[in-house]
Amino acid sequence: MKKPAFDPRLKMKNFVADLDLSFKAGLERIRIDPESINEIHNSFRRVAGQLDTPWPDMKEVHDFTITSKSHQIPVRLFVPHDASPTKGPCFIYLHGGGFVTGSIESHEGITRRIALNTGIRVLSVDYRLAPKYKYPSALNDCERVLDWALNDSDCQKWGINSNNISLGGDSAGGNMTAYLSQKFRNRLRAQILFYPLMQLIDFKPPNPGPQDWLQLGFMALKFIDEHYVAGADAQQTSLSPLLEDNLKGLPPSYILTCGLDPLRDEGKLYADKLMVNAINVEYNHEKLLPHGFLNFTRLFPKGKIVLKSASDFLLKYIED
Repeated sequence: MKKPAFDPRLKMKNFVADLDLSFKAGLERIRIDPESINEIHNSFRRVAGQLDTPWPDMKEVHDFTITSKSHQIPVRLFVPHDASPTKGPCFIYLHGGGFVTGSIESHEGITRRIALNTGIRVLSVDYRLAPKYKYPSALNDCERVLDWALNDSDCQKWGINSNNISLGGDSAGGNMTAYLSQKFRNRLRAQILFYPLMQLIDFKPPNPGPQDWLQLGFMALKFIDEHYVAGADAQQTSLSPLLEDNLKGLPPSYILTCGLDPLRDEGKLYADKLMVNAINVEYNHEKLLPHGFLNFTRLFPKGKIVLKSASDFLLKYIED
């Protein structure tokens, strides 16, 4: 009997379906017992580890904390082999995970590859997560780290040039990146938004397609609304940066969207709004890829190519 031909589209469809079922089951467990969020954390790290290719080696990796008013914020600094021996540019990365999961470790493949591709330091932020820490805890942590990099002389001992800072993130991290780039627009060299969550008002895409039938996006956004937004006004641009009208003077922006992603329309809309405001935008739409694919380069090798594209964009704007 002839062996069926390998069909990458079918493999991807099955992967997305399995991820949907796993995520739905996880959400149901959390509704029963919020402490079971640890199961989601562990599951995400395990899946990312299994489906990501080996991470590139770094010259140095440093774990330390940045002090806020009430607690310490863990960060990890990746120093590639060809980084400036003294102070140089720094790219700050805010991981995704719907404000309830994800970590420095779960997104280390992304941060290490950007460090390798650009030759600059990358600082990854381990911000506080819901449901234990509701809005604006995560955003406050990320803003504190950005403020530290921009204004605190202590960052110089880590080789960070406060006058050459860029910011990026994926999904929920893209949401916070977009807002902080609006707030600190005069201080940032560039922003990178990977399949960003740009608003928390409408939970269904305006033009639903077959990729939305499993309702993962709707369920995840409802969960975020319940456990992260938690009654706050979602019309605020700190939760829905897509609603910001004053976009003049924002930094050059790289925006990635995916065809198999319920967030695809809002990411494209934000790219269009930036272009109308004369912001330099590089927009990349991957029609056949799902939300979160950059974490799974073993399954989706295109992830490495996309990260190289984003890194090349970043390099255009960080020259001293």
